[in-house]
Amino acid sequence: MWAILANLIGGPIISGAINAYKAPVTLHQLAEPVAGPGEVVVAIAAASVNPIDVKVRAGAFKAVLPYDMPLVLGHDLAGTVVEVGPGATRFKVGNAVFACAGGDRIGTFAERIAIAENDLAAMPASLGMTEAAALPLVALTAWQVLVDRAQIKPGQRILIHAGSGGVGTVAIQ
Repeated sequence: MWAILANLIGGPIISGAINAYKAPVTLHQLAEPVAGPGEVVVAIAAASVNPIDVKVRAGAFKAVLPYDMPLVLGHDLAGTVVEVGPGATRFKVGNAVFACAGGDRIGTFAERIAIAENDLAAMPASLGMTEAAALPLVALTAWQVLVDRAQIKPGQRILIHAGSGGVGTVAIQ
């Protein structure tokens, strides 16, 4: 994804980041990520943009999540494992994965990311990278609302109003 942009501007790039809240996303070359304990490095093939990314860029959460700048935005990804850190055992180099970067460790608008292996899932063979990258945050949100909060059980019925957005579409399914 970023390689296409790199070819257009004439050099290697690593990420799209902001230098300040409300600033435009610009291209940045950052240090290569390294897998720490329990982490893997993923070469990102696709990332999705969610409303939370727009809100983080606008500074809506800076009082509770004060990020360092430059800040690479993005929560969702699909890609391939390229490095496995110490103690990480669930994935091997070459595995196709998808994820929602957990906690305050965002940064999927980049070529690569070091991410906790517990945040990753094996990518279903029936999905392409683009489709897989569109699912993690909306699927997690639907699960949290229906299973964790509402405690919906198999066989129960619910009515979902205005289910045409990302979360609603997943919740209906």
